[in-house]
Formats: sequence, C-alpha cells, structure tokens
Amino acid sequence: MTKKDIQLELYGDTSEVAVIRLTRPKKRNAINDGLILAIRDLFEKLPKSVRAAVIDGEGEHFCAGLDLSELQERDAAQGVFHSRMWHAALEHVQYGPVPVVAALHGAVVGGGLELASACHIRVADETTFYALPEGSRGIFVGGGGAVRIPRLIGTARMTDMMLTGRVYNAQDGERIGLAQYLVPNGTAFDKALELAVRIASNATMTNFALTHVLPRIADQPADQGFMTEAMMAAIAQSAPEAKDRVRAFLEGRAAKVQKA
Repeated sequence: MTKKDIQLELYGDTSEVAVIRLTRPKKRNAINDGLILAIRDLFEKLPKSVRAAVIDGEGEHFCAGLDLSELQERDAAQGVFHSRMWHAALEHVQYGPVPVVAALHGAVVGGGLELASACHIRVADETTFYALPEGSRGIFVGGGGAVRIPRLIGTARMTDMMLTGRVYNAQDGERIGLAQYLVPNGTAFDKALELAVRIASNATMTNFALTHVLPRIADQPADQGFMTEAMMAAIAQSAPEAKDRVRAFLEGRAAKVQKA
C-alpha cells in the first residue's frame, strides 16, 4: 500500500511485520497535517496479520520535524485542536495494536523526535542526531513531546535541549535514553526489522501487556501498580498460547536463555 508521503509494506511469510516508511526525502521527511493523519489511519487499519511494526524514513533522515513551510498562524483554540490532532495520531502508534520499532538515522528533530518517542523501541545508527528547536523558534512542542520525551531522558535534559538548542549525537543520544540500540551507519533498518520479527513471535497478550499496561503501571502508585500487575499476569498466563509455551518449556522443548 502506498499513499503520497507514506508507504506500507508487509514482511514475513504470514505478513506479520508491517514496515511503515515516510517518503518525503526532499523534505527530510518533515511532517505536515496530511502525513500525521496518514500515520494515524495506517495504524488504525493495520491488517489483522500484523504483530509488530517498523517505522522508517526514506533517504538520509528519519524525520526533521514539523514542515515549517506549511506552518500556519493559528489562534489559541485552533492551536489546541491542532495539537490534539497530533496527540490522537501518535496515540495510535504508542497504544495501537502492535509494538513499534523506530529505525532512526539522520535528523530526529522536533516532531520527528515526538514520533520516535511514541514508538516502543528505538534503533539509531551513527548518523542520527536529536534536537528540539521549538524553543529557538518561539513555539512549544505540541505532539506529545512534553509528556513522552521527559520519560525517556528526564525533564532537566529536555529543558536544556529546548532552552539552549542542544543537539545530541547518536552516541550521546543512546547514552541518555533516546535510543535503546546504537548500530553502524546504514544498518538501523536491518536491526529494527530483526527486532520486529522477534517481537512478532511473542505471545499476543504479552506484547499487549508490555505496550499498553506496563506504561500505565509506571504512572500508578505502587499499591495500584502491584494490583494491576497481578491482574495482567493472570490474564496473560490464562491465554491458550501462553499455556502452550509454558508446557513446551516444562517439557524441554523450548529454547533456554543463553548468555549474549
């Protein structure tokens, strides 16, 4: 499936991995309203066969943020509704039907970092750099970055990025938590696809618990988190798929954990 500015491909014998690629390389994959709505629609309508997804950017950059050539003057009400449109779209990434791996390279800037932070795993290659230039442009993040990015790197580091225009390179970005994996130049997509294939082999309810329930447990007081954990553990282990996997392990048919 291909639309203007975005592409969907299915990988695997059973099409269990979706690759969603931003296809505006001449614009460094900057996001306009049409593209953010297309991202929402793709995640809302993923084929039932899909069990994991990869987000990638065509060309030299993952995503350079908001397409400023299409930036419009808005009054306060219009600004709120526009921001909420981004929130709704990226909710479909973070709390959509499947885990999402971002393949980062080149610019991961502004709205591009907001998109990356909505993904569950981020793989960066050595060309990756991160920035939040909104502060120098007299605006504020509006696509969920004020909530998601501090949870990755802390409020103080995000404040520094916006106040000073600080740019993090790939190595420092991985060190502070903007990415979980750092790989050689040009290999982010391959690593992201490898991880997505592995994730797609997990039990469905386990993946659901990790992407939908674990973030909510992290926001709860400890006593509520323990109760939510207990309920989710009971639900996950009661699924037929989980019972089959546990039985395979007990009978010695499942692979054992090996030292990396």
